[in-house]
Parts: sequence; structure tokens; C-alpha cells
Amino acid sequence: MSDGLTRLVEVMDRLRSPGGCPWDAEQTHETLIKHALEEAYELAEAVESGSRADLREELGDVLLQVVFHARVAQEHASDPFDIDDVADGVADKLIERHPHVFGGADAGTAEDVHARWERIKNETKGRQSVMDGVPAQQPALARAQKIISRASKAGLQVNDPAGVDIGHQLLELVARAQAEGVDAEGALRAAVREYEAAAREAERAAQASAPTGPRAPAVASPASAATEGSPT
Repeated sequence: MSDGLTRLVEVMDRLRSPGGCPWDAEQTHETLIKHALEEAYELAEAVESGSRADLREELGDVLLQVVFHARVAQEHASDPFDIDDVADGVADKLIERHPHVFGGADAGTAEDVHARWERIKNETKGRQSVMDGVPAQQPALARAQKIISRASKAGLQVNDPAGVDIGHQLLELVARAQAEGVDAEGALRAAVREYEAAAREAERAAQASAPTGPRAPAVASPASAATEGSPT
């Protein structure tokens, strides 16, 4: 382990040990879930913003979550493990799923490599359905695209129940994104960023032209006439 990683593990151990930080000491895997998700989203934002400084910082915050969970896991009464066990496990997984690098298999194309990865993963995990392994707690838009992608790769003819509600319309848009090779979640994040920038500009303009005194927010939604009064 490098000096930097060793230092991080030692710092986390000090925080978690008696005489360390009371907040860190009382955390569990369950209480840390929201922090891991938040850091993952902040990492995605750093990647899409193009800021190298932010990317380095957010990668560190994600790494902290891994180290934190591994330190908590050391204290389990019957099945403890540590960061070395976690690292060894993922290294073993990479070796197993890359026989074209660590064994005698032919690499083939990138598509062949991906197909082999999925086949090995399904065999080792004992999955019975192509839908197994898609997290139920994944954001709905990303999960929808993953489900559609799995069905498409398996060549399934899905009898999708007809529907005209908002949910089915959104699903149709996700299916279109999948067919066009677009990451629906990323595309929506980009559109929201553009809308947010425009909303902030409208807010600044409204504040600059408003008379002195209390100012009310002046930002409308993309379809304010249709959604006015709906919960946010």
C-alpha cells in the first residue's frame, strides 16, 4: 500500500478508535449510506464539470467512504474484514474477469470482452435472470435505462403494458435514449444545469430591475402553467 493510502487508513483508525471522534465512532454501515451516495453524485458532477481540482477532491471523498466502511467492518463480531480484504477481493475479481490479460484467452473486440465479463459475472454470482443485479434503490431514470439495456442485449421481446401516464411517457423517452446511445441520466443532468443557469440569470435580471424592498423569487418552471401548485 502506498504511503498516502496507509496514512488515510491510519487516520480513519484513529478517528474510529477510543479517544478519537465521537461522531465517527458511532457511525454504522446504515448511517453512512446517504454519505456514500452523496459523494458519488458529487464525483459525477466533478467529472462533468471538467475541474481537475474538484475531481481529485471528490475521488478522495469516495475513497474515504470505502475506507470508512472497511474500518466499520473490522468490528463485526462474526464476519470481520478490512481494507486489504476489500482490495484483494476486487483484484481477484478483475483477474478472474480478464482471462485475456491474465490467462490464455483471446481478447477479441471490446464487445467480446464486455460479453465475457457479463457471462463470468453471471456464472460466479449464480444469476438466473438478466434482470438480476440491477439495484432496486438506483435512481429511477438510470435504473430504467439499465433494465431496457439488459432486455435489449438479451434480445427479449417485452410486452410493455400500454400506458399514457407520465411514468410510461418517461419510460418511452428512456428507451429512445438507449436506442440512440445516450445516457439518459447524464443528458437530464446537463439539461438541468442549463436550465439552472438560465434561472439564475433570470433571477439576477429580476433583482436588478426590481424596486428596493422585499423581493419575491421570480423563477418559473419549464412548464409553469401546467405544474403550478404541484408538490416539489
